[in-house]
Amino acid sequence: MPCLVSVNVGRPREADWAGIGRTSIDKAAVSGPVDLGQLGLAGDEVSDTVNHGGVDQAIYVFSREDLDFWSAELGRQIRDGQFGENLTTSGIDVNEAEVGERWQVGTAIIEIASVRTPCNDFKMWMGLNGYDNRAWVRRFALEARPGPYLRVLQPGIVQAGDELTVLHRPGHGVTVSTMFRALMLDHSLLPDLLAVENLGPRIRARAERYVADLV
Repeated sequence: MPCLVSVNVGRPREADWAGIGRTSIDKAAVSGPVDLGQLGLAGDEVSDTVNHGGVDQAIYVFSREDLDFWSAELGRQIRDGQFGENLTTSGIDVNEAEVGERWQVGTAIIEIASVRTPCNDFKMWMGLNGYDNRAWVRRFALEARPGPYLRVLQPGIVQAGDELTVLHRPGHGVTVSTMFRALMLDHSLLPDLLAVENLGPRIRARAERYVADLV
């Protein structure tokens, strides 16, 4: 049964290695129930509000299975929250979920809206924690297992151990992995993203520009 393994939050911390001089990537697991609102979890705060946060990036999800994959690749255990995820899941392939897919966790209903794109701050964070971060952004991207960002359709309460139930799957076939590959690895896939009904405005504009340039 798919479930939440961990609920993780973090607040901005000064960091001279971060692009804007501060970061919230260091997430810690929370025990007990946590409020999940339209802009994210109580106790969690975005540092870089230009590139992160907002209703379409309210929470970031990464699976325990994918953390275990990277643990094997890097030769060291990776804790829940190490990749900056708010929710660590188990029992569901979050990268083969469709964009627009809706889940219930606890009393909240959430919807896949976008994907994480790796950045230099992520690379630096991994290195600072003792992991081999050589060409990290490229290595992470080539696996196309980015984990999704989700919007909150119904605020509620979540906690570790909650079941994750898929309420709706759109059926268009555009998965989290497809969106990531379209944005990062294979731009010829960008037109496929237009099949997503509630596609975020920035991504929709990028896909539409690509299609217009083909004409």
